[in-house]
Amino acid sequence: MTDTPAVRRVQSDSPWEERIGFARAVEIGDRVLVAGTMPLTDGVLQGEGDPYLQTKIAFGNALESLGQFGLDAGHVVRTRMYLTHARDVEDVGRAHKELFDAVRPVATMVVVSGFVDSRVLVEVEIEAFRGDTP
Repeated sequence: MTDTPAVRRVQSDSPWEERIGFARAVEIGDRVLVAGTMPLTDGVLQGEGDPYLQTKIAFGNALESLGQFGLDAGHVVRTRMYLTHARDVEDVGRAHKELFDAVRPVATMVVVSGFVDSRVLVEVEIEAFRGDTP
């Protein structure tokens, strides 16, 4: 993988990054984008059947990637949550609020038909901005 002075990429332990050919996070200028983040630890699904726990773990993984650029939750300006069941909106929303209530990024929550692993209930994305934070 090549980085340019304007673009830097980081990988995680997700087996899907290598299979599909993507980076967990990309920094371009003052922005860092983190996508395709599932509730995996060392490539193993966590929180099976628990949308709240899966959301906390997935966002934790995304924030860990963000940390590799020296950023944290206070720099997050956008979140996206993809979930497989509308019934899980409250649990996913509660986890999001616990993590980002003080920051209040713009957020999107979308119900999708499924993920590459049918046990995954939630996948998340975050966007962060390196500029001044409150």
